[in-house]
Amino acid sequence: MTYVIAFPCVDLKDKACIEECPVDCIYEGDRMLYIQPDECVDCGACEPVCPVEAIFYEDDVPGEWKDYTAANAEFFVDLGSPGGAAKLGAQDFDAPLIATVPPQEHDH
Repeated sequence: MTYVIAFPCVDLKDKACIEECPVDCIYEGDRMLYIQPDECVDCGACEPVCPVEAIFYEDDVPGEWKDYTAANAEFFVDLGSPGGAAKLGAQDFDAPLIATVPPQEHDH
């Protein structure tokens, strides 16, 4: 099991979760952040710090956002398991699902 970042993160990328993650498994895509499922240790540190409540335990992802579980995994199809987001840096692509999401306006 792993944690999943869902729809509220699209076009927001607050990154508070990145600072809390002890294993550096939250990677930055072009429009949202992604949790590498094989690197996540299920500690849950990321979930309470997300300002838009975009992070869920895999079994608790709301029904309307279930596709984001697969999207988090799909982001890593070509990247694999880099072993740390900080050294990899931000990527200029997203999982295919995100291309179907209209631009989001967020109040910062």
